[in-house]
Amino acid sequence: MSQDKPRKLSEWVGFLTAAEIPVLKQTARSLSKLQQDVQHMNARIFAQIVKNDPLMMVKLLRYMQSHKHFAQKHDVFEVEQIALMLGLETTLEQVPAQPLVEEILTQSGNTSALVYLLKTAHRANIASTYAFDWAVRLHDLHYEEIRIAAFLHDIAEILMWCFSPKEMLQIKQLQTKDKSMRSAAAQQSVLGFTLNQLQLELAVKWKLPELLIALTDDSNQNQQRVRNVILAVNLARHSANGWDDAALPDDYEEIAQLLHLKAIEVMTIVGASV
Repeated sequence: MSQDKPRKLSEWVGFLTAAEIPVLKQTARSLSKLQQDVQHMNARIFAQIVKNDPLMMVKLLRYMQSHKHFAQKHDVFEVEQIALMLGLETTLEQVPAQPLVEEILTQSGNTSALVYLLKTAHRANIASTYAFDWAVRLHDLHYEEIRIAAFLHDIAEILMWCFSPKEMLQIKQLQTKDKSMRSAAAQQSVLGFTLNQLQLELAVKWKLPELLIALTDDSNQNQQRVRNVILAVNLARHSANGWDDAALPDDYEEIAQLLHLKAIEVMTIVGASV
């Protein structure tokens, strides 16, 4: 980014709204192969590719919401449905898999930030799997929306790793020096706002589906669906540090309450070492 980088929350919302959202290199490769294989190109395979990249997912949702037909009464979440509504060829043309995250950060010499971004994206995939599984166990018919909410819960963090890597590394350094410092406090200190605030502002600005906004708003954690998303995100974040992370026992207890199970049973279903 240029030296006149946005500083205020409102400025970042404006910047990220105008910016072309980058995608992961693997996504671009897979979609390129799909376009070349005309015989097997279909919306289902397209969806399978997009579902692995939170950046491509939010890029597609942002485009869909800004091009909704006036007669469309319901929000569409599922990638396959979006591709069918817009037309697969139109979708691939209007929502291109570029620029590439890896090129942006490598060319600017921010390889450390790239590592953190990729880890966060991988964590999003894991969180979405947990959230989907638990929603099914709870017989929640909104399981796909819950999966997407967990998948995109940390999209603001991923975007800032791409567009503000130095500041994000400063946040990491603060927390490394002071293990007791909460993420929100570190973010407020460096950025002047929290990533959760940025996320909600972007969701509203981009007119993302209302249910998705509600599910990614941690202030709604008293609701079962939101609790599902938060606990899935927490488990993915803590387990990324190893199954001996000190925060995991509390996670197991809270998940057990959500699913009406015992903590030991939760450890088994999430694949933790018992």
